[in-house]
Amino acid sequence: MLRRALPARPEARRILLGTLFSAVGRGLTLPFLFIYLTDVRGLTDTRAGLVIGWFGAVTLALSPLAGTFIDRFGARRVVLPCLVIEAIGTGSLALVDSTASAFGVMTLVAVGSSAIWAGQNTILASLTGDGERQRVFGLNFALLNLGIGTGGLISGAVVDVARPVTFEAIYLLDAVSYLTPALILLTLPHVGRRPVAAAGAKAAERTGGYLTVLRDRPFRRLVIFGLVLTTCGYAQIEVGFAAYSVRVVEVTPRVVAWALAANTVMIVLSQLLVIRRLEGRSRTRALATVGAVFAGAWLVLGAAGVVGSGNALLAALGVVACSAIFGFGETMLSPVMPALTNALATDELRGRYNAMSSMIFGISGVVGPVTAGPLIGAAHGRVWVAVVVGGCLAASVLALSLRPLLTAAQDGRLPAAATPEPARAA
Repeated sequence: MLRRALPARPEARRILLGTLFSAVGRGLTLPFLFIYLTDVRGLTDTRAGLVIGWFGAVTLALSPLAGTFIDRFGARRVVLPCLVIEAIGTGSLALVDSTASAFGVMTLVAVGSSAIWAGQNTILASLTGDGERQRVFGLNFALLNLGIGTGGLISGAVVDVARPVTFEAIYLLDAVSYLTPALILLTLPHVGRRPVAAAGAKAAERTGGYLTVLRDRPFRRLVIFGLVLTTCGYAQIEVGFAAYSVRVVEVTPRVVAWALAANTVMIVLSQLLVIRRLEGRSRTRALATVGAVFAGAWLVLGAAGVVGSGNALLAALGVVACSAIFGFGETMLSPVMPALTNALATDELRGRYNAMSSMIFGISGVVGPVTAGPLIGAAHGRVWVAVVVGGCLAASVLALSLRPLLTAAQDGRLPAAATPEPARAA
């Protein structure tokens, strides 16, 4: 299954290898930023939260500009400097000693992060055909989680708040990891360049910018689906899931950590099998299934809240099961969402399409955490469970409503080559 999921072009395989190495570095630091800022560098909880929130706000604000630059100058010229900026910013976190320096460094990191995801997706899309793109995006997600999980295990065994040097070391290693995909991209001089603009209609599309993207009715529906699903899904993991598990289900933070580990294991073990099962099947139905799976995961967590302290073991199993089920839903979303985005995109506007797709996670990442706290505080968390379950099911309905707007090739039911180009453009 791994051999089948690998892209045909060696350049794409090397890009995936860079993703894996950089993900290991990301995993070294991902779980510990808040702890590092508060327990090691002495920031208050409020200031540390503002610093992390500032990073998200800057990244979101710069993402549209990143998409424009990718289309105008080519993904290569945008991703390479952003990887270097990200490396400098991440390494500089080891030198943070005040709130002001933390804000400054996180601003630098945000500038680098703003274009990397959209740029790398654009590069992968340009190196893969329609028939293999879905498999490659799924493999990319599995490698990302494998790397993050590996890095998290390494840093978890090393870091110690009583020894600041351990945190400084992992941030420096994370900085080095961002240079790996940059070096790989430098060895591929013809990868990620701006496509040659065609005359006539395609040139007009390119100058239309985001207005042209927003006029794309199927993509507009896909964006709405993504906003609803991620707000009630992904965006709830860091705040809603953890808060509900600790405060309502009354499990320890260690159980939450085991639950997140179960999520990673589920993704790594099942991603290739899911990719194989999705081939030739409707992408919109797969997205609708994701909404149902996410809703099922939250229902399991809600049931664990009902059990609560009455049966600690059963409650803990419910928390872990919720995270694992959620991970299975992610294995369907990760290959289908970017594949459908790039099936709708034109070469001239591919950067903007991918930038808007990445902005979905940025917007929901702001809305989700802000709403989770008050909802969990109402009716002992039952309101929060009802809202996230209802939101995920509403996303399923939106996904099914998207199907009539797509061609069979765009929906993944036929090879893309079977659909004439004029019909796809229309």
